[in-house]
Amino acid sequence: MAFDPWSPAFVADPYPGFAELRAAGRVHWFAPSGQWLVPHHADVRALLGDRRLGRTYLHRFTHEEFGRTPPPAGHEPFHVLNDNGLLDLEAPDHTRIRRLVTQAFTPRTVTALAPVVERLVRELVDGLLAEGGGDLIADVAEPLPVAVIAEMLGVPAADRGLLRPWSADICGMYELNPDEATAQRAVRASVEFSAYLRELIADRRVRPADDLISALVAACDEGERLSEQEVVSTCALLLNAGHEATVNTTGNGWWALFRHPDQLAALRRDPALVPQAVEELMRYDTPLQLFERWVLDDIEIGGTVVERGSEVALLLGSANHDPAVFPDPDRLDVTRTGSAHLSFGAGIHYCLGAPLARLELAAVFGALLRRVPGLRLVAEPQWKPGFVIRGLRELRVEC
Repeated sequence: MAFDPWSPAFVADPYPGFAELRAAGRVHWFAPSGQWLVPHHADVRALLGDRRLGRTYLHRFTHEEFGRTPPPAGHEPFHVLNDNGLLDLEAPDHTRIRRLVTQAFTPRTVTALAPVVERLVRELVDGLLAEGGGDLIADVAEPLPVAVIAEMLGVPAADRGLLRPWSADICGMYELNPDEATAQRAVRASVEFSAYLRELIADRRVRPADDLISALVAACDEGERLSEQEVVSTCALLLNAGHEATVNTTGNGWWALFRHPDQLAALRRDPALVPQAVEELMRYDTPLQLFERWVLDDIEIGGTVVERGSEVALLLGSANHDPAVFPDPDRLDVTRTGSAHLSFGAGIHYCLGAPLARLELAAVFGALLRRVPGLRLVAEPQWKPGFVIRGLRELRVEC
């Protein structure tokens, strides 16, 4: 089988395997994870918007009715936090919560963050320059989105070091077949993060501030408000999902540019290419490789009936390298326009934070290209073991 998400070699370069899957058909049963793999762009795009599939099935069925085993009782804190967030809800709850969250997380909110993002990027690049280099991921890519989300939520600066470890432990549960040790780390982080957020929410109810938590608490539409758990889960989702795109696109993107010096040179000659280069880098080495959906009603893919109760794995990384949509898809081209990549998803679960991620990525790539024109790689990086959320352990550079 061309698909081997636990193989370090496959994680390092899944794209030849994806090409084999696309050539072999439109849908493939993968017994190790109990999922149907969907590798083609047209199918992935269509299924992301197909209401016969869902991120959950509990709005229509019990676990037993759906033929599934309930999660262990000891994992409940993780599922309470995760399952009340937008990413894992379906209508009508998803519709109501997204409408209320959109009132608080507006385009104006993102625009207002631009000076904050620019300041944070400047400070992080200053630090890299002062040291003559370092780990681009630990020193620049990771601190930026965590600081931005913390600023947006209103998390005090002294507490911001707590956020990244919590997020990393929770996100471990999104990998295929996570083990019990991973689950226990996620449970502990869910308990601690939820308790921390509840304290912040309680404070904002008494002393509202100009931050997203206050706005979420105040959001109201036709008498409807977010419950406290929905506010907690929304804040956690913004952190967990919000930083992954920026961290891994920055790391994966610079690694791609170092391997394609002609494209890096083109960007250095013309920084105006940065916004479309960000889109190309997200397509070329997708930070989120796979998106899972439950089949709520029988569907047919390429003549294969996928029955209700099944789970499909929509291979975003494969879709983003589909030659039916992207000419010469395995070539990095920072001048590529009109990108139809699916890195932010599609349909009702299209990433709410996409504008903020684009703002952060344009700022960090632009600043490094402009202020560190001699940035160079020190050592070939190693990939983290995770496949679903795919990124580098570190990226050592010199200025």
